[in-house]
Amino acid sequence: MQLSYWEIKNWFTNVDFTIVGSGIVGLHTALRLREKYPASKILILEKGMLPQGASTKNAGFACFGSISEIIDDLKSHTEEEVIQLIQKRWNGLQLLRKNLGDKVIDFKPYGGYELFLKNDESSFSECSNKLSFINEILKPLFKADVFAKEVDRFGFGNIHEYLIFNPFEGQIDTGNMMQALLKKAISEDILILNQQTVTSFLDKENSVEVALNDFSFTTKKLLFATNGFANELTKGGVKPARAQVLITEPIPNLDIKGTFHLDRGYYYFRNIGDRILLGGGRNLDFDAETTTEFGQTKIVQEKLEYLLKVVILPDYNVQVEHRWSGIMGIGNSKKPIVTQLSENVCCGVRLGGMGVAIGSLIGTELADLV
Repeated sequence: MQLSYWEIKNWFTNVDFTIVGSGIVGLHTALRLREKYPASKILILEKGMLPQGASTKNAGFACFGSISEIIDDLKSHTEEEVIQLIQKRWNGLQLLRKNLGDKVIDFKPYGGYELFLKNDESSFSECSNKLSFINEILKPLFKADVFAKEVDRFGFGNIHEYLIFNPFEGQIDTGNMMQALLKKAISEDILILNQQTVTSFLDKENSVEVALNDFSFTTKKLLFATNGFANELTKGGVKPARAQVLITEPIPNLDIKGTFHLDRGYYYFRNIGDRILLGGGRNLDFDAETTTEFGQTKIVQEKLEYLLKVVILPDYNVQVEHRWSGIMGIGNSKKPIVTQLSENVCCGVRLGGMGVAIGSLIGTELADLV
């Protein structure tokens, strides 16, 4: 493809900041840079028709970790690290709500619940025994108890009679959130080009040469916000993690409202109006789900349908209307990577499946590295 003089002049000349990835992190990076450098030329490159990884594909949980997930994190992170992670997630959620407004993102403070299968008594006992301790370490942040036991009132099947409730959790409309962010970026004179893949880049000390499929240009700074696709950039510090999701047809008289977690966050579901969205299951085959390929697998889909029909909606004849997948970025640590890769190249990646919660904050931190 040969670009015209006009295309080169208006889109690819005198570029101050080029951001790779137009998801939650990339858009917040651009908006923060516009705030700091009002006269700068900011370009976002996105390889998909829409944000490619998880920003338009996630479940829309405004959460910071279920109790079993927090207990699990304490086995591989220090108490201080876990508290800092939760604080980042909580602060990020408040920043997202402040930036876009609760009405725009359709924020609903229904609270979050953790379910425990009948055959998983050990997990319920561990969470129940450590509930007071977790509340104690989180009290300085939330000024109240975060977790409490409640009797199941939703009619779930094959679960322990008690759920663990978190009143600080909510749900958002992922599509509304991303549309609002994209509109805001465009209104701030931020250029967004879709279906553009960065094939290589070279930091030349005073600028960065960026190669696309059939064209190259220079930018003063290059910032990567590619999360699950950032493995090569971080030399193995980020691994892709596919999340498979399904959504039901509308269900008459559905009386389930909230966000729900199972098995250390590996399964999650919520209502969207009168439908149920359900996702997860990568723990059934970690190797197969450590991939940047979108798609479904039989083992995961069968498990999701089992949970849907036996646990979540045992009294309904429910049909699945649609299935999809998203790509998250995880690693050995839950701590995000926000770092300088060279003089003029930075990245903000490895959101650990918490992009809705911390994406806005990581985008801001990435911009502030410049």
